[in-house]
Amino acid sequence: MFEFLSEYRTKKLKTAELPYPLTELQPVISKATLEYHYESLAKSYAKKYNNNEGDKDFNYAGWFLHDIYFAQFQKPQESGTPNGPVLNLIKRKYGWWKDFKEQFKEEAMKIQGSGWIYMSYTGDIKTIVNHEVRDDVLILVDWWEHAWALDYQSDKKAYLENTWKIMNWSHINTRWGKNL
Repeated sequence: MFEFLSEYRTKKLKTAELPYPLTELQPVISKATLEYHYESLAKSYAKKYNNNEGDKDFNYAGWFLHDIYFAQFQKPQESGTPNGPVLNLIKRKYGWWKDFKEQFKEEAMKIQGSGWIYMSYTGDIKTIVNHEVRDDVLILVDWWEHAWALDYQSDKKAYLENTWKIMNWSHINTRWGKNL
């Protein structure tokens, strides 16, 4: 499936430690959701990959995406508005932050079932069905049910709107800068 995965066939994966305590993202993401999502699910991709259990490419991609996903968060901020180069990219591509969020929401709501939605380094909004490694992920939102169902029931729009409040824009700006 992915040519570059062959070099990882003999390496052990390790899930990055969270850069915040399990309670830090409340009320946007509850401790219960974070424990389940990070401790039980995200860590299992590396474990299964390392133990040759299940589909190796699927587990690698699950590990890869979750490492990006969890690293981009911080304690909730009131507005969640981006700043720096990422905001400039959004303004160039969409005009206003609110226009970007609306377009992102529209694309997310088109996902039937599970998947991921993200903004690429070029500012394009893209989706991932299931798990797949992509080399252009700048901002990533997990659209699998386990990411939102405990805290938001079926209100995926509220999950997405609140997710902007925990984005660590300094981290995302640094990620963007490293990829230029």
